[in-house]
Amino acid sequence: MMPITMADIGQLVTIKKITGTDEIKQHLAVLGFVAGEKVNVVNKNGGNMIVNVKDSRIALDKSLANRIFI
Repeated sequence: MMPITMADIGQLVTIKKITGTDEIKQHLAVLGFVAGEKVNVVNKNGGNMIVNVKDSRIALDKSLANRIFI
């Protein structure tokens, strides 16, 4: 398992685990980041990312992205 920040641009990955406080986990779940969900990495810039999840394009800062493990 590794954080989603390690994925390459254009790579389709599956979320294995979400870490953090219950509040952070809930916030990410509302955005569509749940275990088993497929995520496509669109762009990366200095640790910040843009990903497609559940037909939505979401921007994540480095601290949130590092809580999503693939």
